[in-house]
Amino acid sequence: MIGDEVVERVREAADIVQVIGEFVKLKRVGTDFRGPCPFHQGKNPNFSVSPKRGQYHCFVCNESGDVITFLRKRLGLDFTAAVKLLGEKVGIEVIDAPTRAHAPDPNEPNWSALASAADYFTAQLRDEQIGREAREYLAGRGLDEQAIEAFGIGFAPRDGQLLVKHLFALGFDHDRLREAGLLVVREDDTSIRPRFRGRLMFPILDEHGHHVAFGGRAMGDEQPKYLNSAESGVFQKRRVLYGMQRARTAARRAKRLLVVEGYLDVIRVSLGGIEEVVAPLGTALTEEQAALIVRYAPEVFLLYDSDEAGLKATFRSGLELLRHGASVRVVSLPSGEDPDTFVRAKGAAALESALHNAMDFFDVQVELLSRKGWFADLHHRRRAVDKLLPTIRATKDTITRDLYIARLAEASSLDKSLVQREADEPSPPPTRIGTSVVRASGEPTPPPPGDGPPPDDAPSMPQQRSWVPKGQWKGRGRSAGPEWLATASLPRVSSDDPIERELVRVMLRERAWTERIAERFGPDGFTDERFAALFRALLAHGAETELDQVLAGMSPDLLQLAEALLVQVDAPTDVDFVLRKLEVRELSRAISALGEQIKMASPDEKPALMEKQLRLAREKQSLLHQGGQGRNPK
Repeated sequence: MIGDEVVERVREAADIVQVIGEFVKLKRVGTDFRGPCPFHQGKNPNFSVSPKRGQYHCFVCNESGDVITFLRKRLGLDFTAAVKLLGEKVGIEVIDAPTRAHAPDPNEPNWSALASAADYFTAQLRDEQIGREAREYLAGRGLDEQAIEAFGIGFAPRDGQLLVKHLFALGFDHDRLREAGLLVVREDDTSIRPRFRGRLMFPILDEHGHHVAFGGRAMGDEQPKYLNSAESGVFQKRRVLYGMQRARTAARRAKRLLVVEGYLDVIRVSLGGIEEVVAPLGTALTEEQAALIVRYAPEVFLLYDSDEAGLKATFRSGLELLRHGASVRVVSLPSGEDPDTFVRAKGAAALESALHNAMDFFDVQVELLSRKGWFADLHHRRRAVDKLLPTIRATKDTITRDLYIARLAEASSLDKSLVQREADEPSPPPTRIGTSVVRASGEPTPPPPGDGPPPDDAPSMPQQRSWVPKGQWKGRGRSAGPEWLATASLPRVSSDDPIERELVRVMLRERAWTERIAERFGPDGFTDERFAALFRALLAHGAETELDQVLAGMSPDLLQLAEALLVQVDAPTDVDFVLRKLEVRELSRAISALGEQIKMASPDEKPALMEKQLRLAREKQSLLHQGGQGRNPK
């Protein structure tokens, strides 16, 4: 018998397109691959393979499943034989449960160190003196011994050396604790210190139940309020959801999953009897987290806060889930309430009632726009359509997409066929600067469509700005009129790194992308400091600040660079493709660095390093497989 954990590792490591491609001639069609069905010997491309979902499906004979199912049915293998064959293809040794102890996972030392730290933190919470303040805080939040026990809540003492001494006594050294993310190096004096001190500790487990990180919550005014472990070999924030190890079985049974904002929300809702609940380790869901969610549940309920930040996270998460084929509903709680306070005050039955009354994601967007008067006149109706089309375009499920088109046609009093044609068109390239632009006629054009809700002042008319003709940028500080600053007089943008240039150009033109890009790629990853400086400036001001205000605070050199980027008029940019190119670049560097480490490593150290290098190589190969769907930036 093969353990579930091993099966999941093999399934996740396998490239379903590559495996099925050995038996079927596949051709990319959009984000999926198509070919003739091997099960009914079809000749037409009715057989679809989705690398994002890890599934195949024939639209004629209805055969479907994952990569293991394909090998079983195509080659006539039993489950164990199919997993072992697939394990050989991806380089993972599959050993039956009785002999697994002879082949430890290379991640086991980090899992063990983190699990030992979790035991230490829970012991400190129970200590009469050390954990008193933390226990009083938890009691004030209505969390008793049952909650502490169920979720392994602990406390990190302010004297961080106590943790180090404890783990040293168990046989862990500095290198292991640093690799596991428990120790960090201070930038100012290169000294090593514990990452967490004086915080409530929430252990973060992967979907298989391994300890991979911690979330530390401040009990007072200390900032940041939440502090997660640094990313490591066993922890990548974008791939993990808090509570998934408890939620996955319940999610499969209930065919739904609740997404909330914080650790305490997950704990309260789960203890109330609704166990299918998780939280991202940030704000909006990442692509990887959305893929993980739809693996376990087809329907997702979003329960974010109702403030501006919560609404932004709701709309970004909803779009990501729609791209992965999920059905998305938004739960409305009373103002000032979150799932923790709501369930504590009214019980889980009241939350079930709120779930029953949840609105569809698209209906929420339409309702918000309607409430703000965006369908009241022709001008704002056009803007409302621009706001809602990105959601329709993101929707993968064909039936849901058609329902959304019909809903928009009804709300906007437009013909459904016209909305259909608009939705089928790719998103137009952005040509607007700031929040609005005025054409030569003086008629203001709508702001660029974004992921978030409409601004509070939506019905009001935007301020007039001078129209920017193609290929030209009106010089800042010049008077309005026919005088234009020719493109030739601007500094030539370096083409040394076109990927970085393209990413910053997107953020300058479509401000809503900035925070979303920052969730996957930070300024420190840039090789060109000029582009990194522009990224930091955009990130510091936020998407709501007018571009003019952002540019006003820049140095003359950065200002000229920004203007040079803004005048370039190219085809629409596939941002996900650009980000994948950057991730491939970073993975290539990491693989090369590991190669150098392997050369210098001892025989005992080499296997773990080689396993890590192989894992990164597979991740790089997976990204390269996806890369064909984008457009090479110029």
